[in-house]
Amino acid sequence: MGMGTGMGVRALPASPNWYSSRCSDASSDGRLFGFAARHRVCLLDIGAAAPAFYGELIGHTDRISGFAFCHCPGQSGLCASSSDDGSIKIWDAASLSPVLEYSRHQNPISALHWSPLVKDLIVSGDEKGVIVCYWHNRSDSQQFFPEPRTVFCLTCSPHHENLVAIGYKDGMVVVIDISRKREVLHRLRGHEDEIHCLAWCPVPGEERLAAWQDELQVPSEEGKVPNGELTQDTTTKKGCYLASGSKDQTIRIWSCTRGRSVLTLKLPPTKRRGGAVDPAVKERIWLTVHWPPGHATDIVSSGFGGELLLWNLAQLGKRKWTLLGSSEGHNHSRIVFNLSSVKQQDKELLFSISMDRDVKCWDLSTLDCSWTMPSLGGFVYSLAFSPVDTGCLAIGVGDSMIRVWNTLSMNNVYDVKTFWQSIKSKVTALSWHPTKEGSLAFGTDDGKVGIFDTFSSSAKNKPPQISSTYHKKTVYALAWGPPTPPLTSGEESEQPSVTLYSCAGEGIVFQHNPWNLNGEANDINKVIRDTNSIKHKLPARTEISWKPDGKLLALGNEDGSIEIFQAPNLKLLCTIQQHHKLINAIRWHHEHGNQPDLSYLIASGSINATIYVHNLKSVVESTSESPLTITEPFRTLAGHTAKITSLSWSPHHEGRLVSACYDGTAQVWDVMKEEPLCNYRGHQGRLLSVQWSPVDSDCVYTGADDFSVHKWHISKQEHTRPPQGKKSIELEKKRSMQPKVKAKKKKKPIGQSPGKQDVNDAMNGDESVKETLLEENGVLDHEGEKEAQEAELPDKVSTTVSKDTSSSASDYSSFNLPKPFVTQQAAPVKKDPSKEKPTPDASLKKRKPRSILPFSTFMDHRSKDELHQDCLRLATCLKTKDNNEDVSPDLKDCIHLGLFTDRDSLHKMIDVEGKHHLENGHPELFQQLMLWKGDMKGVLQAAAERGELTDQLVAMSPMVGYQAWVWTVEAFAKQLCFQEQYVKAASHLLSIHKVYEAIELLKVNNFYREAIVIAKARLRPEDPIVRDLYTSWAALLEKDGHYSMAAKCYLGASSPYDAVKVLSKKGDVTSLKIAAELALITGEEELSATLSLRCAQDLLLSRNWVGAQEVLQQHKTLFGQRLVFCLNELLCKCLSERNPCGQKSSVPPCYHSWELNREASFFDMVIEVWQNVLGMDTTERATCAWEQLRQVEHPPSTSNTPPKQVLFHISHDLALAALSFQSGTWDEAVKSILGAVTRSFDAGNFTLMQEICSIILPEGCDDLRHKLDSTNSQSMDACRSLEGFVAYRLLYDLWWNTPKDPPGLQKAVLDPELCPSEQTALEKSCLSGDSSPGETDQTPAGMDENLCSTTEGQKCETQSDSGTNLVDGQSKLKGCKVLLSEEMAVLQNTQRDIAEVQETLAEMIRQHQRQRNNLQENTNGNTQESNLEQSSETELDKPCSDSKQMNGKDEIKQPLTLPELTKQLVNAKQKLAEFPDNLKVLPFPDVLECCLVLLHLGSQCPPELQEQALDLLRKHSSSNIYKKAVRRFLT
Repeated sequence: MGMGTGMGVRALPASPNWYSSRCSDASSDGRLFGFAARHRVCLLDIGAAAPAFYGELIGHTDRISGFAFCHCPGQSGLCASSSDDGSIKIWDAASLSPVLEYSRHQNPISALHWSPLVKDLIVSGDEKGVIVCYWHNRSDSQQFFPEPRTVFCLTCSPHHENLVAIGYKDGMVVVIDISRKREVLHRLRGHEDEIHCLAWCPVPGEERLAAWQDELQVPSEEGKVPNGELTQDTTTKKGCYLASGSKDQTIRIWSCTRGRSVLTLKLPPTKRRGGAVDPAVKERIWLTVHWPPGHATDIVSSGFGGELLLWNLAQLGKRKWTLLGSSEGHNHSRIVFNLSSVKQQDKELLFSISMDRDVKCWDLSTLDCSWTMPSLGGFVYSLAFSPVDTGCLAIGVGDSMIRVWNTLSMNNVYDVKTFWQSIKSKVTALSWHPTKEGSLAFGTDDGKVGIFDTFSSSAKNKPPQISSTYHKKTVYALAWGPPTPPLTSGEESEQPSVTLYSCAGEGIVFQHNPWNLNGEANDINKVIRDTNSIKHKLPARTEISWKPDGKLLALGNEDGSIEIFQAPNLKLLCTIQQHHKLINAIRWHHEHGNQPDLSYLIASGSINATIYVHNLKSVVESTSESPLTITEPFRTLAGHTAKITSLSWSPHHEGRLVSACYDGTAQVWDVMKEEPLCNYRGHQGRLLSVQWSPVDSDCVYTGADDFSVHKWHISKQEHTRPPQGKKSIELEKKRSMQPKVKAKKKKKPIGQSPGKQDVNDAMNGDESVKETLLEENGVLDHEGEKEAQEAELPDKVSTTVSKDTSSSASDYSSFNLPKPFVTQQAAPVKKDPSKEKPTPDASLKKRKPRSILPFSTFMDHRSKDELHQDCLRLATCLKTKDNNEDVSPDLKDCIHLGLFTDRDSLHKMIDVEGKHHLENGHPELFQQLMLWKGDMKGVLQAAAERGELTDQLVAMSPMVGYQAWVWTVEAFAKQLCFQEQYVKAASHLLSIHKVYEAIELLKVNNFYREAIVIAKARLRPEDPIVRDLYTSWAALLEKDGHYSMAAKCYLGASSPYDAVKVLSKKGDVTSLKIAAELALITGEEELSATLSLRCAQDLLLSRNWVGAQEVLQQHKTLFGQRLVFCLNELLCKCLSERNPCGQKSSVPPCYHSWELNREASFFDMVIEVWQNVLGMDTTERATCAWEQLRQVEHPPSTSNTPPKQVLFHISHDLALAALSFQSGTWDEAVKSILGAVTRSFDAGNFTLMQEICSIILPEGCDDLRHKLDSTNSQSMDACRSLEGFVAYRLLYDLWWNTPKDPPGLQKAVLDPELCPSEQTALEKSCLSGDSSPGETDQTPAGMDENLCSTTEGQKCETQSDSGTNLVDGQSKLKGCKVLLSEEMAVLQNTQRDIAEVQETLAEMIRQHQRQRNNLQENTNGNTQESNLEQSSETELDKPCSDSKQMNGKDEIKQPLTLPELTKQLVNAKQKLAEFPDNLKVLPFPDVLECCLVLLHLGSQCPPELQEQALDLLRKHSSSNIYKKAVRRFLT
């Protein structure tokens, strides 16, 4: 896990993370200071005067958000870290090893603290507000949720082990007690913005700060009580002060006993508010506070822009603060995030981490800065030692800054200057001027080249010179070398001795004049072409290196070749064809050894893992004119398993080389022996740069994508060669713990949570957004490499690696790159050619269109000889032309000379060029040429035939003439239709005034919206097309269910009736309501009324009477219905009051709040509401309503009609009755009431019938009978029928409510409310009149026994029963006499006979059909005949078996023949005809059923009624249903 100090590594570490309330801490023994840097923790050894890199804690896979040491005695080596990967890890810092890990949070953790009093307790908080306490010795945890807000910081009290203070994003501070159930002790309100830090006063008690005691008296000695002398009885001794720092720029001191703020400190506006930051960058403020141990009245806090303040709380008056750091250079230049302190022997040290990427240590007694440790916020792309200022190392970093480290500084190990002005992008290349001190050239990711003066005293603020020539892509390499043409011309004194060469991702090398960076830089390919008369395309350059003596230049290319040129004119001496993959590094051996021949050695590394060394001595000494090609290496260094990124020769040895590689290691080689000497594995990432120390032969510096530079000693390394196989995979794993990038980080706005603020601060906050997203998380392949002319983001880091070495053991698939970054432009990438194949074409394609005459142009760029020949030939031609001869024959093979001769030749030249364009797939260029030639018509026809017309051609077509233009547009429209671009086609048709065609085209292809726009814009409003479009579209929309859109179309087509229809199609309440309103607006009164009624009925089903009335009241024609709905509401109210335990509906009813007169009869109450509420105040209105209602016919109810519908229909009948009542037409009233009663009876709802009788006629029918006209036989019969039903209800009432019934029986069989499902058998039999005999067949038989058993039970009871009940019951029963009507019994019997015969006939017909079907099915032959017989037999048996059950065992019925049946039917019908019509029409309860009930009542029934009942039964119970039921009474 990282390195121990024993390895003597000195490092510039990765920068501390930003925007965390606590991600750095010092151990209490004063040995170590740790801070979170990306997903690792960096530990510094602070025991000595200068800090040293101690090692790293490695294991988290995402950004670390919190870090704290354990401050309990004896455990100073333990520390804890929390990460965005969801886990908290505990570490042993001394051994750099993990102790344990837990994940109790569901959300990102934002704060963490190790309790100073409980040695195994760690408290953490997350973005949703959950607090987790974890006791690691017993791995027990507990959760608290004091507030549903984002936690920003938390701190455990140093005095009370259960107190924890929590600061939230919105400015709230809460103190909780983790030992209590209701944990919150105080909610401290006062801050208006994020709480960045909380600090408890290190000294307990609240009586020592005199300046704030508003209530207490000030003690004499300024309130400073020495530590041990607290008096026990002070009221405040339990308390403790708490300090908080907030983004609102204030610090507050809170009293915990009083739960309120006692002091507010406002940050002073100091001079240096901006710090050394680019003034354009508006910085957020971060206010952290630290209360150093032992100081009751001193607090340190951060301020604006990086200064630190020491506040003296005891001081009264205005100025309470002092600035830390006297001299200018010592302060932080940007905001400070964390402060922590530690006591060492006699000194008290304070540590701070800041956005300026410095870690500083301060002496609290002198307030001076003791030391500064710089750190790096990006990949280390480049390292360069100055050749003049020995030991001065320049570092190019991905955080857009250059560090210049004076590694030989005696008094400061980390003497580092930072340069950031004007860079604004990753620094990818560096090179020192060979002779001029402090002149440092740099190149960046965005193609900028510049020179800094690092030496002058004012350099710190002096911006660099920037070359006016920018590269298009990442700068890969810089080198100073002798001037080459065109800079070599002119006097020696007028030109610089060395110029700057830069090579970048687009494959070009520029030469910049350092004396005139504003001038144009030169592309050296031009000189190379000229000097070596090269015609072919030059390869893309990826690396550049001058031999130290300035005589030879090596260029590395994308195709893997290396070319060696001689200065100054860059004559090509040789090409090394060895690598075959993109070249990343070339280094010449130094000149100052004992073996001068070694200076001709050149080492090179590529995307292939092998390093080759070539000896160019023979080449230089060769006398050959033409360039040589080398294919054999002088030495081969094999062992790495990934691409080589950088090389450096040892200046102290001969033939010793160090290489940096993507396999995560650096390797020292003895080149002559081809031997690996030493392998360094201390980095946690892929190496990008390496430099051998110029002063210490045992020392090497390396930079990597783990954001760090390491200085290490060769002699102290245990490994000698690069890791192979398994080892390299493990190394890979170690490195692959790069944080996975979360897409959400990109989006979060400022201030989401600590550590996730500005995008450009992600991780540890690089200024450039690209930097953070691509690299902070260390995920990209290309870093520091020169991969790709077309840098695209690789999906896997291994894009290049796995393809280029045989040992792909180190495939980098672990660095997965999440998708969100595809939008980002990639950083410097060198690509292997296998990926790059398409690139040349791409670049060609880009260049092709530039030349419209490529063939002629090419012919004019041939060798000088051929061009001379052209001149002679041309002269000859022109001569003959003067002699008026035809030129063209002489120019057969020199078509390009047509440019300089007559028109015919030019036309030929144009034709040849045009043919070229067509063959190469550039028709647009061919067309352009033809346009120049003037042959536009031909082009248009050809293009139309081939379907290659374009907008441009159409635009040019008018030059041929109007007809041609119209024809072209039509052809183009057809072509567009073929390509399914109908809208565009229509637009073109419009341009030639073909409006109808355009509209039709759009319509046919369902572009109705567009078609309508054109039609309405271009045609007359009354044009039928418009209407047709609307209706066609509406039909389509209607089919797809877009009703409201379709309705709009119908309205547009001015057919509102259809609009209303389509709106109401969906049929739900809202649609109906809107449709009705629409119909009303458009004058469709009748339709509107119909829809309103439908809507109201739907509302009724959901029991919303209020809504229903609202819908109805818009229509006069629905006044009658309003009365019905009103009555229905009152009826439902009555029913629910009478029977509260009735079936509960899921929808609560919505009643009106009418005042009801409960004393009056039901009809009176209803009429009163009608008059008062609905305004039925005149007789006309009543008559009108009655007329309206009388016209409505409702179908008769059956047992299948839904109860709510039955009720509604009943309400309709009753409304008519009430209206008749009011107008005194009693005959009508009786009929209507009878209608209502029989409707409930027909629906099979006996209970409802009972209720309605008792609501409407509580006193029986006598009252009504007196009011009727006794001469009107119709109404008298109706009244009699009504009386029958009232008596029928009474009869059952008496029977079911017989006094002292055995409760079990009553419930089991007879209580209709308890067993509604089997509506007692008798009730069923009463339906026999209008339900099929099949339904009632079996009931009486089975029911009889139940009835008997009940009666037996009752007989015993009733005999001993008190007489009073008997008398009462008998008097009531007298009223039932009306039921025992012989006439009705005969009528009902006859009706039953008819029904029975009809049923038998129907059954015969059904059977006959079945047999016929079977015969048809079985035409396949005899095999199924037997089945047929069986089936027909069984079918025929069925009626018999049914009848057996019906008739009991004793009587077997013979099957009837058709004539017999017909005869029976005729007889019965004749009999029926004899009865008066009124009787047949009006319903009446079943007489025989009533007889049976009377007999069952036994002693309750008066003897004369019993006699009458028995008599009727004897005469008329011939029907099967009653035979068995009657038997026991008649025997």
